Amino acid sequence: MGKLKALLLTQGMHGMISQVEGMAKALNAEYSHKIVRLSFPWNLIPPKFTPISDIILKDKTYLTEGETPGLIISCGRKSVIPSILLKKKNPKIFTIHIQDPKVSFKNFDAIIAPEHDNLNGDNVYSSKGAIHYITESEIKNAKPYLTNKIKSQKLVSLILGGPNKYYSFDKDQLIEIFNVVRSNFISKGYTVIVIPSVRTPKMIINLAIKEFGADGYVVNSVDKQAYLSAFALATNIVITCDSTSMISEAATSGKPIFVAHMKAKKNNYRFKKFFRLFKEMGITRDLGEQVESWTYNKLNEATRIAALINNKLKN
Repeated sequence: MGKLKALLLTQGMHGMISQVEGMAKALNAEYSHKIVRLSFPWNLIPPKFTPISDIILKDKTYLTEGETPGLIISCGRKSVIPSILLKKKNPKIFTIHIQDPKVSFKNFDAIIAPEHDNLNGDNVYSSKGAIHYITESEIKNAKPYLTNKIKSQKLVSLILGGPNKYYSFDKDQLIEIFNVVRSNFISKGYTVIVIPSVRTPKMIINLAIKEFGADGYVVNSVDKQAYLSAFALATNIVITCDSTSMISEAATSGKPIFVAHMKAKKNNYRFKKFFRLFKEMGITRDLGEQVESWTYNKLNEATRIAALINNKLKN
């Protein structure tokens, strides 16, 4: 029997792609990925008010072309429509939606959502943090990538996110974070490696180069191998608070993680619940707390949930 064929549906954001690919990998499925785009005005309207019709899709070729997948993994509200459409055409397709679909859960065989989203239902699988595509073996294999950039026995990997609807990620807040990294790590003999993400403004990368260029190494563009290598080599990891996905990915490494908090623009109760959970699990502490080493069980939620879903697929 061959591998399960999966169709991945997202809106194209890095965090969404990481989650659907992570689940597909964990399920050992062969997959293709399609970015879902809805026509105006449906791209602005919540899914529960959107017609389940291919008329609203800008690209609908994947609905009829190619082999019918045995599995659909979707993430993001726009991907809900084609997933439901394909399921109606072929009820044998097993459908998984990651995050709250904002429509009836009965439209899917499985819903995967982080515990801090507070979703409940017979087909809901709760994850500790975000599902993602980073694996322990990838981290281990990437270790040599940045080895020649390390100047001391101790390394702090500073992982930068970027602005979103909760955090402005402004220069003043980043300067405060950089100052704490300098006083808590660099002044104590650490080398710093700075890793940007797809959302990190160029201005912030340039600021990091100015601040840390003489004391470490700043990767000036998105580089997955550098990201993984920074996890493997780190003595400690510092991650800005705007991305629960990156914090979840870092928890695969088993390394001590300090969260660099910033002032929120709006109520971020889901983030607060996530931070509280990861603290209780012994994974994270707040940047500014005493620098020391600690251990915790490496997080591998995609594999854990995939085992549960595989049991359902077999039934």
